[in-house]
Amino acid sequence: MAEKKYTPRLKALYNDKIVKTLEKELKLDNVNQVPKLEKVIVSSGVGKKREDKRFTETVELTLAKITGQATTSRLAKKSIATFKIRGGMGAPIGYLTTLRNDKMYEFVDRLINVALPHVRDFHGVSRKSFDAQGNYSLGLTEQTVFPEITFEDASVLHGLEVTFVIKNGSKEGSMKLLELFGMPFEREEK
Repeated sequence: MAEKKYTPRLKALYNDKIVKTLEKELKLDNVNQVPKLEKVIVSSGVGKKREDKRFTETVELTLAKITGQATTSRLAKKSIATFKIRGGMGAPIGYLTTLRNDKMYEFVDRLINVALPHVRDFHGVSRKSFDAQGNYSLGLTEQTVFPEITFEDASVLHGLEVTFVIKNGSKEGSMKLLELFGMPFEREEK
């Protein structure tokens, strides 16, 4: 007997319901014009603490735990004398992970349904963080909102940024897509 292949909840929801809903609401001619989540980039900069080995290792390990995937270190592209940074040399200035396919949908599901409700004084995410292509960026001040982070990992706090890269997106279409995924946007003031 063949085993059923596991499909993440949000991916199944997208394929079964969201595509049809977006096609109707956005009045699109073709199903291929529907906005689709292409990839999610989770990144964190180390800033002034780039020489602190313990801090950079913690950032790298927590990003790997949160995403379930290895991280990539980023070196400075330009030399900035004020910050004592040489382009392409020295310690990494940040770490990032790019998630695609099933891991991406599982991460977005965990972010929306588990992590964001744990943010202190949470009133929804900003509606203004869309760029011209319809991509959305979200910043978190602490990594402790994710359940994968243990008490030992939380001894060194750092922020992270999550960028949703959306194919065929416009600001309106991308917002509709994320709303249908369950993203808790802040209420519009009237």
